Amino acid sequence: MNTLSHITVKVVKSLPDEPDGLSGNTNAILHEILARLKILMTTGQTGAIDLRSLPLTVSDHELLRVTLGDGEVHAHVDVIGDTKVRETIYPGVWWLTYYDEKGSVVADLLEITAIPEILKAPAEDIREGVVRLNDLLGNR
Repeated sequence: MNTLSHITVKVVKSLPDEPDGLSGNTNAILHEILARLKILMTTGQTGAIDLRSLPLTVSDHELLRVTLGDGEVHAHVDVIGDTKVRETIYPGVWWLTYYDEKGSVVADLLEITAIPEILKAPAEDIREGVVRLNDLLGNR
């Protein structure tokens, strides 16, 4: 009878499984941001990086947050759940964190754009605002 008992097994933790280790993915993300910023600058094409879809450790996430820093603009949007919009120290790079009604993170994105879509007033909302202001002023 052939058995596997003669094979020794050694368990080795890789860095991505270690909550306090660095995986090296932060550097790759920074290069991706730079490439997308160049595209934004030359063509106007926007982009986004879904951080929750990437194998980031806690340390990776913190290093990315410290490296990108806080810019001058912060916004709080209250639609369905809270959304925190934060400009980084790199113009055109925005960090958006979406929360559900219970306060759990449902999306964590880096948007490369002049201004995130969530902060732009939709044309329909602007039309409704014109009607309401018109009514307030008694204009018919």
